[in-house]
Amino acid sequence: MNPSRSAVREIVFEKLHTVLKMAEAVLIDLFGLKLNSQKNCDQTLLKTLNTIRYHHATKAKFFCIMCCRNNISCEKDGEHDHCELETKTGLLTLLREFETVSNPKLVASLYTIKQKIDEKNLNTIKVIVPIHRKTLMKAFIDQLFTDVYNFEFEDLQVTLRGDHLKQSTDIKDITAQEQEAVQNEIETYLRSLPALKGELTIITSPLISDIFIHGFTTRTGGISYIPTLSSLNLFSSSRRRDPKVVVQENLRRLGNAAGFNVEKFYRIKTDHASDVWIMEKKEPESYDGITTNQRGVTIAALGADCLPIVFADPVQKACGVAHSGWKGTLLSVAMATVNAMVSEYGCSLKDIVVVLGPSIGPCCFTLPRESAEAFHNLDPECVRLFDSPNPYVDIRKATRILLERGGILPQNIQDQLQDLNLCTACHPDKFFSHVRDGLNFGTQIGFISIRE
Repeated sequence: MNPSRSAVREIVFEKLHTVLKMAEAVLIDLFGLKLNSQKNCDQTLLKTLNTIRYHHATKAKFFCIMCCRNNISCEKDGEHDHCELETKTGLLTLLREFETVSNPKLVASLYTIKQKIDEKNLNTIKVIVPIHRKTLMKAFIDQLFTDVYNFEFEDLQVTLRGDHLKQSTDIKDITAQEQEAVQNEIETYLRSLPALKGELTIITSPLISDIFIHGFTTRTGGISYIPTLSSLNLFSSSRRRDPKVVVQENLRRLGNAAGFNVEKFYRIKTDHASDVWIMEKKEPESYDGITTNQRGVTIAALGADCLPIVFADPVQKACGVAHSGWKGTLLSVAMATVNAMVSEYGCSLKDIVVVLGPSIGPCCFTLPRESAEAFHNLDPECVRLFDSPNPYVDIRKATRILLERGGILPQNIQDQLQDLNLCTACHPDKFFSHVRDGLNFGTQIGFISIRE
């Protein structure tokens, strides 16, 4: 038997009430309201905000009002509806229970709110927004947030008898032109932000010829503000709080500093194995090495304890990168990259230069003894305290040993340059580290390209 309409209504209400209680942060968008000067406006808004506060009081840890001015009266220009919050009667007292973010630009307001949400480590966000602004709000949120956050949207209901607070009820889809405008507004705003934690620093090797642009990044000079990602984080994923637009801005700044074209930039798609993508062939789904002889193309290996490696052959004008964690090290992803350069571009082993980027050191990296045994079998010097349940392992030493055994000249391997030999876990001021920082870790890179 089908349930009655009243029963269905009760089920829907119960589910809605559950969602309301789940919200950890509540954002109320008053950007789009058109208010008049009648006194009843205050009472209408007061009632609306009180209702919202009551429904979310059991769970929410953060309440925020977003508007464009500090006071409330309203005007409209060609681009935005402007509303200003009045601060009198009981409304002023209630407003003290909300944080207010006032900015004429929606991107600036949302980015400020994101910082406040991240400071409190909140994930579930209820956005209460006028219906005509919902698609626009979603377009900005989709760009500025990742899948770490769970958004629920609710219509802002403030139109009462007398029409004191008015809002459009028209829902408009975002056009391609408007979507592009959103993207441009976000990019322009992010470009205006100051660099954090100092200047952007690139570590280069004197072994690599000037016909290449290359380097290894540190963690300074970007705009990522979350502590474990700050500041030049160069990788975004659905499990981290740094959105792609922020990482792309970090990359843009790196490209400007290093002199490469960010439009021709390719990162490794890590699988902790030894597959290599030869760029002149079809791209596999995942790979831990890339090689190319194309000019103007920049290739990059990620690292956050794992070892980013850069390869260069100035004779054949070919280059490569590899990502080498402990599994990739044992699978000899470094030599797999070398072999790809030899087979595809006619490189000679004696001409290939290899530079090992920053990685975790044997002071901080341990493996269960059964996994460490493979490193011990490679060379006992790769393991410390082998008889312990969790021996310390040196992936840098293991990588050098495998490269030398594969035919790379010892003098063509650089693993003790400047800051590159520092342990990433031991130096939080310079490098990101998964071991040190946990799942929400930032990422540095090693990169190389052949100058055009």
